[in-house]
Amino acid sequence: MDTSDRKIIDLLAEDARRSLASIGDVVGLSPSAVNERIRRLVASGAIKRFTLEVDPAALGLPITAFMLVTLPQDTEQAAFRDYAESHPAVLECHHVTGSWSYMLKIRTADLTGIETFLADLKGERLIARSETMIALSTASERSYVIGTD
Repeated sequence: MDTSDRKIIDLLAEDARRSLASIGDVVGLSPSAVNERIRRLVASGAIKRFTLEVDPAALGLPITAFMLVTLPQDTEQAAFRDYAESHPAVLECHHVTGSWSYMLKIRTADLTGIETFLADLKGERLIARSETMIALSTASERSYVIGTD
C-alpha cells in the first residue's frame, strides 16, 4: 500500500460517497485509476466494506453502554462470540486482557434494554459476572483513525 492508497482510504473514511473525480483531484489520479485502486484495496481486504454513519438517537437508541464480562468456566468462547455477533444491540465485542474476558459496546433504547440484554446473557449461561458503564455523552467516535501523512 503506497501513500496514494492510504490517502484514498482516508478520503473514503471521511465520506464514503465521495466521487472518484474528487478523490482523483486530491491524490493526482484519474477517476478510472482511483476506481482501480479502490477495487484492489477491496480485493486485498484493506477495505472490508462501505458503510454509513447514523445518529443512534434518531433511530431510538440513545443509550450507549460498555460491559466488561467474564465467561463461566464451561462456556466456549466461540458460543459467546457467536451470540455477540448475532445480537442486534452489540456494536463491538473485544477480547481483552486483565481479569475480564470481553468488553462489549451496546446501544439500547433505554436502561431496561441494558437489563434485558444482561438477563439474556445470564439466561444463555454466557457470563459469570459483569460490570456495566453507561456513557453520559460521546465526545468523539469514529471507526477509523485518519492518517497523518
